[in-house]
Amino acid sequence: MNEKQAPILVVDDEPEMCWILENIIRKAGLACMTALNAREAMALTESNKFGMVFLDAKLPDIDGLELARKLRKTNAHLPIVIVSGYFYQDDPTIEGALRAGLITAFVGKPFDHDEIVRIITHNAR
Repeated sequence: MNEKQAPILVVDDEPEMCWILENIIRKAGLACMTALNAREAMALTESNKFGMVFLDAKLPDIDGLELARKLRKTNAHLPIVIVSGYFYQDDPTIEGALRAGLITAFVGKPFDHDEIVRIITHNAR
């Protein structure tokens, strides 16, 4: 991975999930920051430029897809990946978000670590 790539943001209300994704990302050679809710994520995006966002679909303060809409308004080309145990790949909500370009990819929980690395390799800026 390119050391000059922007860090990746992980947003999940489960600290363990943040830790798992952060470790995968760091092992892939990239910097990572984490947020436990949408408020923290928005604050981080105001002061940092991210190359990609892994975003939980269900957050305590806002729906993950709503946060994706807010992020998309400030950065139309930011790769956003929804990570969820609530939705599934062919869920109409996820399919619609993918078709509309709201999200770049979807990963179901539990996920394969190699899948995360593949998504980063193909999408991180």
